Amino acid sequence: MRLPRGFTLIELMVVMAIIAVLLTIAAPRYFHHLDRAREATLHQTLAVVRDAIDKFHGDTSNYPESIEELVSKRYLRAVPVDPITDSAQTWVLLPPPAANGSGKLWDLRSGAEGNSVGGTPYAEW
Repeated sequence: MRLPRGFTLIELMVVMAIIAVLLTIAAPRYFHHLDRAREATLHQTLAVVRDAIDKFHGDTSNYPESIEELVSKRYLRAVPVDPITDSAQTWVLLPPPAANGSGKLWDLRSGAEGNSVGGTPYAEW
């Protein structure tokens, strides 16, 4: 008598059901973790660019005209990418108050739409 080799359909279905249950538990946690990582990256990017703006102002007594000026004068290595929108073109540049000098770039905000995991809009960071 020869024994059949391989798995039965029932065995395969049980394994697939177990995998599906594990994925339904793990996938939401994974995507939540990705959102948190993007938000932490955005916080860090904003802090680095704001520090570069302050250093530029301290050195020249003026604010930069653009992010590209910070790059060309070596205050930043490259124009940062907004981790929420995955684009370097979506930054919102805020001009300085009238009494604080010349230039176009006093502060920087994300151009991303929507709210963070904590509920605050990205545009307010």
